[in-house]
Amino acid sequence: MSTLQQLTQEAKALANGQWAPTEAESEAARQLQICNACRYCEGFCAVFPAMTRRLSFAHADLHFMANLCHNCGACLHACQYAPPHDFGVNIPQAMAKLRVQTYADYAWPAPLGQLYKRNGLVLSLALAAGLALFLWLAQQSASAGPAENFYGIFPHNLLVSLFAPIFLWAVLALAMGVRRFWREITPATSGAAVTAPAAAEAAHDALRLKYLDGGHGEGCNNADDEFTLSRKRAHHLTFYGFMLCFAATSVATLYHYVLNLPAPYDLPSLPKVLGVIGGVSLLVGSAGLFKLNLQRHPLQGDAAQKPMDLGFIALLFVISLSGLGLWLARGHSSMPTWLVVHLGAVMALFATLPYNKFAHGIFRTASLIRHAVEKRQANPIGLGND
Repeated sequence: MSTLQQLTQEAKALANGQWAPTEAESEAARQLQICNACRYCEGFCAVFPAMTRRLSFAHADLHFMANLCHNCGACLHACQYAPPHDFGVNIPQAMAKLRVQTYADYAWPAPLGQLYKRNGLVLSLALAAGLALFLWLAQQSASAGPAENFYGIFPHNLLVSLFAPIFLWAVLALAMGVRRFWREITPATSGAAVTAPAAAEAAHDALRLKYLDGGHGEGCNNADDEFTLSRKRAHHLTFYGFMLCFAATSVATLYHYVLNLPAPYDLPSLPKVLGVIGGVSLLVGSAGLFKLNLQRHPLQGDAAQKPMDLGFIALLFVISLSGLGLWLARGHSSMPTWLVVHLGAVMALFATLPYNKFAHGIFRTASLIRHAVEKRQANPIGLGND
């Protein structure tokens, strides 16, 4: 659809008090209508069974299904109407373009949703600002002389006072955005309440990354038609590595404030064990994702989002590498450098968390829950087979 046609359609819809679809929404709806007539890919992932429950695709339906898509690429490689066919059906790319729109549309506060459009620049500036802050703080502490551990450079309470407000803000902003998304897609997905079996199924699918197996258990298509589980494994290493690092911080907080066991901790303490395992897992996983992202076929996603994707992955890699380096550099003259890089990268992650690729996991989980609820209800059009 041309820009002029899109603007004309939006103007007419707004004049009539109707929903005015964006170009990404119009294109996704067009392709889903073609898929709904074909249904060759019905067993590939959750998107296609959800599609068969609809004859048309409104705003909430499109945003719901865009976040169900895991961009495995299976449907693109199986589709007889994929480019260069005149129909130009490319569901992974259409869903990717629409997904980033949902992140911006539901961002809180709303004006900050625009950060998704220049995420690479914002991420770079946030990292630079974080590093500059900690370089300045390190310089102020230089007169204290060499320290045995990094708490001798930056006191524990100082770090808490710097990071806690930023982290809590990120959690609040993400929660508010997903709350609005949930409220909008719930009526579009039967409106039924979440049951224990539905929640358990969604948790199982999310934690196992079920829909990164290509619908047949052999994995995603990456650079060509060959199936590979590499993307699923790299995602698992990254996700569980991140969660182990978060668990290490949480346990350390309990040790420090509840058990009166002040930091720092060393092996074989639980915080350190969790942190080391999580750091190695995050390092390997993020390196794998970076490589796979560069190798991916250009049709399997939105090229405009690569800076956001690669920037986020690189930030996770820097965090894990500098965290492990900081641990290994204890008592060494390089420790302050490792510390500044690590804390600056962590601050950049926290500051951009609600407005970077991290949001995809939260929105996708919400959509998986609603899909697990919806599939347990009677099909409203009596077609298809869940």
